[in-house]
Amino acid sequence: MRNRSSHQVPTQRVARDGVAPGERCVPVEMPIAISFLGIGYAVMMATPDDLEDFGIGFARSERLIEMIGDVEAVSIEEGEGGILLNLELVPTRHDGLFGRVRHRVGESSCGMCGIANLEQALRPLPRLAPPPSVNRADLFAALETVREHQPLNRQTGAVHAAALFSQNGKLVAVREDVGRHNAFDKLVGHCLREAIDPGAGFVLLTSRCSYELVEKAALAGVSLLVTVSAPTSLAIERAREAGLTLIALARSDEMLLLVDPHGLFG
Repeated sequence: MRNRSSHQVPTQRVARDGVAPGERCVPVEMPIAISFLGIGYAVMMATPDDLEDFGIGFARSERLIEMIGDVEAVSIEEGEGGILLNLELVPTRHDGLFGRVRHRVGESSCGMCGIANLEQALRPLPRLAPPPSVNRADLFAALETVREHQPLNRQTGAVHAAALFSQNGKLVAVREDVGRHNAFDKLVGHCLREAIDPGAGFVLLTSRCSYELVEKAALAGVSLLVTVSAPTSLAIERAREAGLTLIALARSDEMLLLVDPHGLFG
């Protein structure tokens, strides 16, 4: 599939001294209809690249799979007005899929509106192992490094990134999308496909920290999560529940350590 992550649009630049024609590069946002075994599951608004990573990471976040071997095939088709993304799962995952489908009454990128009851909305999270020992300097270096590996954001200034760094602060992988949830799902899917353990390092998100991002981290085995903006109260609660070390409001001069169950910095 051709890369359609961005395109140019005509603009009128309005300044104090007049108006001039111009162009602006904007990210593509379009419907991605996700299905499993041909059963429609969700329609997500996303940037149409790294879609195989996206589908696999989304399936893991929805607890429909646990490992890459649970996915038999991924198909991507361009449809009228959007893209059709279907995953075939191994038979042992079918019952879990059908049970999950019965609990969904709609679709929403927020991850809550499609859930029928509170028990399904806030399911228990796995208890995480302690995070790897990370030097503070490596955290600040990672914040600078990720800016250098966001080509779509450099073009458009309008997308989020999810980046995995090793314990010593080396960039392992990064994914971009107009949706912060989608970017993280793409990163998780990439790690599953490439047999990369995200728990061996830490994840940096260029977004605010909502509870869904904490849950995605916990389900992927990520025990140290860094975000550039503030968390919600529920994100903090869920991080504590999972034993996840949470750092937010990451800036070039300081970061805010909000949840530190293992005394990362003593």
